[in-house]
Amino acid sequence: MSLTGIRPRTLDEDDVARSPRTFRILGAIWALMIFNTLATQGVSALIPIPRPVTQALTMSAVGIAFALALILNPRVKIRPSAFLVLLSLLLVASFASSVRMESGFGSLFRCARLGLFVGTLWLISPWMNGSIWFVRQHIRVLTVLLVSVAVGLVISPGLAMPELNDGRLTGVLWPLTPTQIGQYAAIVAGLAVLLWINRLTDARSVVMVAGPAIVLLVLTHTRTATLGLVSGLVVAMLSMWLTSGRARKAFAWGIAVAGIGAVLLGPLLQTWVLRGQDAENFGNLTGRAKVWERLLSAPRTWFEEIFGTGLSNKSFDGLPIDNSWLAVYHEQGYLGATIVVLFLVTLVVVAIARPPSPGRACALFLITYCLAASYTEAGLGDASPYLLHLAVAAGLLGGTPQRTVPR
Repeated sequence: MSLTGIRPRTLDEDDVARSPRTFRILGAIWALMIFNTLATQGVSALIPIPRPVTQALTMSAVGIAFALALILNPRVKIRPSAFLVLLSLLLVASFASSVRMESGFGSLFRCARLGLFVGTLWLISPWMNGSIWFVRQHIRVLTVLLVSVAVGLVISPGLAMPELNDGRLTGVLWPLTPTQIGQYAAIVAGLAVLLWINRLTDARSVVMVAGPAIVLLVLTHTRTATLGLVSGLVVAMLSMWLTSGRARKAFAWGIAVAGIGAVLLGPLLQTWVLRGQDAENFGNLTGRAKVWERLLSAPRTWFEEIFGTGLSNKSFDGLPIDNSWLAVYHEQGYLGATIVVLFLVTLVVVAIARPPSPGRACALFLITYCLAASYTEAGLGDASPYLLHLAVAAGLLGGTPQRTVPR
């Protein structure tokens, strides 16, 4: 018996509630989890909300999500998940590194946030059992965010694409960065296309969702998101090569369009990729490589090597790290990096071992995207959209698809 008098136990399939009210609460929980991971940098241009207010709003979202999850699952029944077990171990490692508060009191605050984040995922784990519902919900919530970006672009195009930011699309209703917008757009477009390939949505729906998302992705000039989208779709479609004629046709058309586009729009594509950077700036990844060199050459104690310096704002000497692996090494040490490798390898192995299915294809897309983005963006070691992407993938691989799922 636990200290609280509540003993977590696994659920049988028949124990999982599937009423419309249940899925409405699940939808609210997932929306709050995504809202919790939004950026709070700076002040939005159209609505000047002070940063402390945006931080309070996003940080409180995960607490509300946890409370709703307890209401939904008051007996704390859980579904076994290797991904969530390893994520829980990462939480323990994060606390061990943060308790010394080398990165300030904020380290413990971020640990508490990560604890609520992981706890919420455990509480909703009974419903993450192979159902495609979470894919649809992920698309819905991210689409709402993209709509807010598009509205801001229409209302104030000059503020949404400022010259100070090299003309890259930013959020002006909420302070979303170009990299975040690019990430959301790539995920929405990729998942929508995969649902269409697997005949889980119609062509009209995918055009209305994926089309505008790709336009927003192009306007952000985000190379990482574009690479993640392309590589994720390639892996997902290859996983369905032997079982889906539509996947083979889509792959062939994609190759043809890419080839023709490279020939006809070569100079324009080169300009888009370079973003006005010279060879040196492009080669060091917009200054990222210099930060990485300084981080790796900084002296560390044996404790910091193993456990890290504690959760922080993913920066080093005031500069963003922008690399998941180095961010985890810096904050959670070799122990944290090992745990991240383990849950990624676990997801890859389980996905490869699964027979072809729509859920497997979507999971492979999400895993591949996160792996591609991990080189130039941080987020695999803390509460972030990347962990939510991987949680959706783990849910798709963690059980048998439901017979009926609300659309």
